[in-house]
Amino acid sequence: MHMNFYQRLLQATEKERHELLSLPLITQGATGKISRETYVGFLTQAYHHVKHTTPLLMACGGRLPAHYEWLRTAIGEYIEEEMGHQEWVLNDIEACGGDKEAVRNSATANHSASFATELMVAYAYDMINRVNPVGFFGMVLVLEGTSTAVATHAGEALMQSLNLPKKAFSYLLSHGSLDISHVSFYESLMNQIINAEDQAILIHSAKTFYRLYGNIFRTIEAEYMQN
Repeated sequence: MHMNFYQRLLQATEKERHELLSLPLITQGATGKISRETYVGFLTQAYHHVKHTTPLLMACGGRLPAHYEWLRTAIGEYIEEEMGHQEWVLNDIEACGGDKEAVRNSATANHSASFATELMVAYAYDMINRVNPVGFFGMVLVLEGTSTAVATHAGEALMQSLNLPKKAFSYLLSHGSLDISHVSFYESLMNQIINAEDQAILIHSAKTFYRLYGNIFRTIEAEYMQN
C-alpha cells in the first residue's frame, strides 16, 4: 500500500513519539498522579514556549517562498487559533494558587524558562530563520500530537486528584480532543508537501522536537518528581 507523506512522517517518528509518551510526567499526569507543584511546574514551562507560538508562526509565514502561498494561508488560520493561549496558561497557574505575574516576568529561577525550554524555542527559531521554514511543522506535529494523545485525559484526571476547579485546566482541556480537528487539518497540509528535501527536513525536525520537548518534561521530573 502506498503511504502518503503524513503516514510516512508518523512512521518515521514512531520511536521518538513512544519515548516521549512513556515519560513519567506524562504517564503519571494522565492518571492524575502528580502533585499540584509539578502541575504548576509544567504550566510554567508551557507558558515559556507557548508565548512563542504566534511569533514563530508569523516568522515561518514570512520566510516561506512564493510556491508555499497555500501553506502561508494555513498559517494565518493557525495564528487565529493560537493567539493569546499563553494567557490561558497564566490564568491556570493563578487558579492553582501560583503567581502568574512572577511567571510572566520570570521573576525567579523557578518562574523562568528552563534550559530545555530555551533550547527548544531557540531550535524552532533557528529552523525557520536558518535552515528551512517548513521544518517548523515538525514542532507543530509534536505539540499538537502529544496534546491530542494525553491532554483532555490528564486534565480530567488531575481535576479530580488535585481537587482543583475546571478553570485551572483551560490550557490542557482546550488542547485535548478539540485538537483532533487540528490534526486532520495538519494531515491535509502535510500531504500537500511533495518536495523530497522539505519532507526530509520535516522528518528530521519532528524527531528533534520530540527529543527537545521530552527534555522539558525530564527537567520538570528531575525538579519535582524525585521522591
